[in-house]
Amino acid sequence: MIKVVILGGGNVAFHLTTHLLKNSAVKVVQVYNKSIDKIQHFKSDTAITNNLAELKDADIYIIAVADNAIVELSKKLVFKNKLVVHTSGSVAMNELLSISNKGVLYPVQTFSKEQEVDFSTIPICIEASTKKDLKLLETLAKSISKNCHHINSDQRKDIHLAAVFVNNFVNHLYHIGSEICDQNSIPFEILQPLIQETATKIVALIPFEAQTGPAKRKDTETIEKHKAMLTANQQEIYTLLTKSIHKTYGEKL
Repeated sequence: MIKVVILGGGNVAFHLTTHLLKNSAVKVVQVYNKSIDKIQHFKSDTAITNNLAELKDADIYIIAVADNAIVELSKKLVFKNKLVVHTSGSVAMNELLSISNKGVLYPVQTFSKEQEVDFSTIPICIEASTKKDLKLLETLAKSISKNCHHINSDQRKDIHLAAVFVNNFVNHLYHIGSEICDQNSIPFEILQPLIQETATKIVALIPFEAQTGPAKRKDTETIEKHKAMLTANQQEIYTLLTKSIHKTYGEKL
């Protein structure tokens, strides 16, 4: 059984801890967070602490905190001959400053505490500084998910960048669509089947082939009508995306 300590109290740490506590191949021996209040709900299932000097012995220490806090926290982990990993997509493995061995366990998914996730389907990207640690991390990853990948730091940064486009930016566009609905007394739920079909379609088609709409068709009359209906900020985004689609499909039309 792999013994782990999880450091963090945010969304990733919450879901990872919740899942690993149910994992028969793993023992969560402790959860750490600077603010003890954020991890009180784990108190009945495992040890909790807000004192790094009280960290328990484990095989793997998983740093699941905000990207800008990873390096500083890793400097404070002064034990040797252990494996310290982080869960970030944008931080290189070698940015960890712990004197222990280094690795990465990056789940390619968006996490919100209010929304349950199926870890068995989440791609887990792993990297480690030694073959022995990579094997240990792979064992852990495969106990979490059926979808494990050996990905180096440069590749992981590329995945994270792509993920910002397909998740964070797309979600912001959902927000704009929701605003337009709200402003015109239209239930946003009307668009949900469309959102679902858009996501489902790219399982069978590459995004380039799946594109539809007035921008691809160069339907300038519809485009101008749309722009007239938008706020200045919305119009700027609409125009930028329309120009990008024009450029992508210009020679294909």
